[in-house]
Amino acid sequence: MKFEGVIFDLDGTLLNSLDDVADATNAALLQNGFPAYHPKAYKQFVGNGLRELMRTVLPEAQKNDEKLIDRCLASMIGTYNATCMDKTKPYPGIAGLLDGLASRKIKMAILSNKYDDLTKRMVRTLLPRWDFVQVAGLTAEALKKPNPDEALRIGREIGIPPEKTLYAGDSGTDMQTANNAGMFAVGVLWGFRSKEELLSNGAKAVVEYPEDLLKML
Repeated sequence: MKFEGVIFDLDGTLLNSLDDVADATNAALLQNGFPAYHPKAYKQFVGNGLRELMRTVLPEAQKNDEKLIDRCLASMIGTYNATCMDKTKPYPGIAGLLDGLASRKIKMAILSNKYDDLTKRMVRTLLPRWDFVQVAGLTAEALKKPNPDEALRIGREIGIPPEKTLYAGDSGTDMQTANNAGMFAVGVLWGFRSKEELLSNGAKAVVEYPEDLLKML
């Protein structure tokens, strides 16, 4: 199959954002009287948007307290807006991967469960050299991955059918999104989740290094 476009997840795929997310979330937890977590624990917490992240890290008895979630989330976002690029950076090999895709004239897009304004700001700042034809974050909870609607919209807008689109991400949610959209699901192993999670959620292939993705094209 000749792929004409690649849709990337952002966090855990292009950018290693774990420490900044962990720091901001832990700050919100401590401000509201709850214990913090080790940053590495956040590998299992992230991927479903910031609101679900906050629900996940709260104690079991508070997970359905929507007002508390709102308060903690507002605290987290206030910190994260100011610190989201303190430690976050592209993974090793991402620059070479994006250069290689650009030289092959393959269209590139980004789809994240992170809020849309944050997604766009981080891509502009941390990935400024590359021309992504679409950068989309979360604008409504109903559109959150694994809902395929945004992936399909991106495909339509860039003029590439699902069967010629490679979707690369680091989580089971990403693999479900790709399969729900009829795209070729590729799991990346340098991110936050395991090979077992990727394969069990429908990865058609897994790659260990960014350059391995180029070999598929």
